[in-house]
Amino acid sequence: MKLKIDNETLAEEFFEDAALLGIVAPVKDYQFSWQLNQILGFNFRVNNDIEIQLTKKQRKYFFAIYEYPVPSSSLTHYLYNNQFDGAYLLPEFKHLDFLWLIKGDIVSSEEIKSLMQSIKTLPGVQLVNEMTNEKIKNKQHLIF
Repeated sequence: MKLKIDNETLAEEFFEDAALLGIVAPVKDYQFSWQLNQILGFNFRVNNDIEIQLTKKQRKYFFAIYEYPVPSSSLTHYLYNNQFDGAYLLPEFKHLDFLWLIKGDIVSSEEIKSLMQSIKTLPGVQLVNEMTNEKIKNKQHLIF
């Protein structure tokens, strides 16, 4: 008997209590995380242990993930770089530079709206929108 990983169930569980934002900000990931930390008071750090690696046409692509665990809470913010060397983590959203995943606890829609407003105030940010799981074809690419 062959065991098969059920990616759909895996993805559903991973995104169960999660919110996902798509961000258009043509700046380097380290600059963007620095702005989030300095201006909005986050504490994002790159986490190389959960970096996403995709292989396409015998080439490896590495998508950095910045992580911010909220102190004394089960909530964690993850900032994914959607692009690496001409490849996309979510090819169906080529226009997005970053994906912001919030998981580990339930976040109210007011908190999400407030966060989106704050992100929009940063230099270089052109667009922030909330993304629904149904629209994301390659959501298994976001699972670490």
